[in-house]
Amino acid sequence: MLQDLLTAKKADFKDYTELRAQVNSTQQVTLLSGNMTANAQSATGGVAARVYKGGTFGFASAAAYNHDSVSNVLKAATDNAIFMDSHVKKGKPPLPVVTGAKMDLRKFPSEPINQKLLIDFAKGLDEMIVKKCKNLSSRTVVSNCLNMEKLLVVSDGADSHFYQPRAMAYVIMTAETKDGDQVELFKALGGFGHFDEHFTDPSAYAWEIDELYEHLMAKREGVFADAGMKKCIIHPDLAGMLAHEAVGHTVEADLVLGGSVAGPNLNKQVASELVSMTDFAHTAFGKTCPLPVYVDDEGTPAEDAILIDKGILKGYMHNKESARHFGVTPQGNARAFAFSDEPLIRMRNTVILPGQSKLDDMIASVEDGYYLIKTGNGQADSTGEFMFSVDLSYEIKGGKIGKAIRETTISGVAFEMLKTVDMVSDDMTWDVAGFCGKKQPMTCSMGGPALRCDMNIGGR
Repeated sequence: MLQDLLTAKKADFKDYTELRAQVNSTQQVTLLSGNMTANAQSATGGVAARVYKGGTFGFASAAAYNHDSVSNVLKAATDNAIFMDSHVKKGKPPLPVVTGAKMDLRKFPSEPINQKLLIDFAKGLDEMIVKKCKNLSSRTVVSNCLNMEKLLVVSDGADSHFYQPRAMAYVIMTAETKDGDQVELFKALGGFGHFDEHFTDPSAYAWEIDELYEHLMAKREGVFADAGMKKCIIHPDLAGMLAHEAVGHTVEADLVLGGSVAGPNLNKQVASELVSMTDFAHTAFGKTCPLPVYVDDEGTPAEDAILIDKGILKGYMHNKESARHFGVTPQGNARAFAFSDEPLIRMRNTVILPGQSKLDDMIASVEDGYYLIKTGNGQADSTGEFMFSVDLSYEIKGGKIGKAIRETTISGVAFEMLKTVDMVSDDMTWDVAGFCGKKQPMTCSMGGPALRCDMNIGGR
């Protein structure tokens, strides 16, 4: 637990200042076909300061966390800001003043998570896979913890002490097809919280292992997709990925200022009127979000950011600087992954909102198309153009699920694809497994309902 060496330094703040101490701790165990290939624990931490003057930031960080290093980092950041301002001479006005009380948002475990817990769970899960799942070429099981603790004091806004634990288990199964190719599927389990809150009994995840194995065996006998524009049902997992990658990044205000497609489309229709999208801060649909953010790393108390409302692009995600530029109120989207990182505009819990249709009815409505479930690697850019691999999908023939599909791809332009959405399911799922890779990694969550739309599918 971080000792507060920062609050006393507020008396030394001369300009807008953020002072942050942080520790990221990780634990990981990896089993490859039953053999342990990784068993690691690590912690990285330190202190950083950022000072704003006349339109430029001065930044400095140090891996040591003591009274001297805090003083030295604060002085270095202040000197850097003065130097940058004297040379760049932007002459910008002050950042918007943000008010907020001190936030003590800690969720420390009663005692440290023992590495043996990760090992035992991974072994138990692996043993269950061996027992249940035949004809595998290989299997990988990973137990993983990432805990982020941040202590922040700011010249205005909310001082905070924040602790965010994330515990995950990952399963990868590989099988060989009759023609000698390898097919693979991946499953992530867990989410916000400590490892022992999610993973004590491997048998609790038996149904998810069964489901993954069933999909893999179907994919093993799968066929190749027919290329072209097809009527598709997008599974909630894939809808969440599209919301994050193909839409979310285009509406981050720094990328808008860099020329993203969202810039000229504010208050214009960018999707079907059935599509609404929000970046939730910490609470959604009456429940705590998978990765709640109550205050960001600029000290801004976090609020929901409405991005698309009934097909109309309504706003962007901001830090204090971009909020001043656009004349809006910042809502807490400035986040830094490591102590040595400066806060960037980042997503938090970004979702397409549920609609009113039933998934079974949506599938039944498709005469000849595809049910796209899980994506693999892919990319999207600031134009909204995207291309993703699809690792798990099925034919839809006559309104019924048909044969599984081998790996294929989907591509298009997000704002054009979303205009074709004509059905949205009344339920949704969250995905909290990965990292966003914008300049620095960052934990985030994404989600959505199932969507019926037109999608460009890649063939063999």
